[in-house]
Amino acid sequence: MVSPSIASATDRAPVTWRSVLRFTAMVLALLFLIVPHLCYRAAGRPSPMVMAFLNAAGWIAGLRIRTTGKRLKRNVLFAANHLSWLDILALGGAARSAFVSRADIETVPLVGWLADQNNTVYVEREARRDIHNQASSLRGALKRGQPVTLFPEGTTGPGDGLLPFRASLFAAVTPPPPGVRVQPVFLDYGEDATDISWQDPESGLDNFKRLIARKRPIWLTIHYLDPLPYETTHDRKAISEAARRAIAATQAVADRPSARHAHRL
Repeated sequence: MVSPSIASATDRAPVTWRSVLRFTAMVLALLFLIVPHLCYRAAGRPSPMVMAFLNAAGWIAGLRIRTTGKRLKRNVLFAANHLSWLDILALGGAARSAFVSRADIETVPLVGWLADQNNTVYVEREARRDIHNQASSLRGALKRGQPVTLFPEGTTGPGDGLLPFRASLFAAVTPPPPGVRVQPVFLDYGEDATDISWQDPESGLDNFKRLIARKRPIWLTIHYLDPLPYETTHDRKAISEAARRAIAATQAVADRPSARHAHRL
């Protein structure tokens, strides 16, 4: 049986009453929070409304979050596996994280504006000539203290395992700015992982419509793993390998039948 996440491109996600209600609730949450958000911005202060909206949008979409481990709250680069746009709502809301994203996201209507409000760092991965400016942007974001999340797979994975990590994505933080730690994070959707994952040929819009039309909640456990030792953070390949190894080890434990049973409880 083919997972809905890798269904034929001709299988468009239907619009249901549940998806309409959830989308409407997200829009209302945005409208309710946008005025106080703009007031915070006008006063030059960080806006808690961004985190509030991401938390609200995640809850409306059916996302239910649990956490394990100790989360670093400032001066940290999270290195996480990536399955879905839900990851953004989860880490942006629960961990108050900004993100490293492809530069083309900035041009997507509304999505680009929302990403800007959360201090997204844009990178043009093919523009090698601009790597110095991209590195400066990321290091500057980390120096401001807000957590930043990098998805080193470089794309959304299938949910049943990790894709190779791209060591080149860590070049901008090799070594990290003084006082900044690299903390691996495993996003564990349990038995729903392969179903919620977003992969070609499914479009982003169809994935969005499909997930907000679900009847059952989407349980996510965010595993905050031990920060990488300082001695591994002076080489981008060492950072990449250490982060992937830590996430893979946690995933292997979580995939055991006994752990999956506990995940459902």
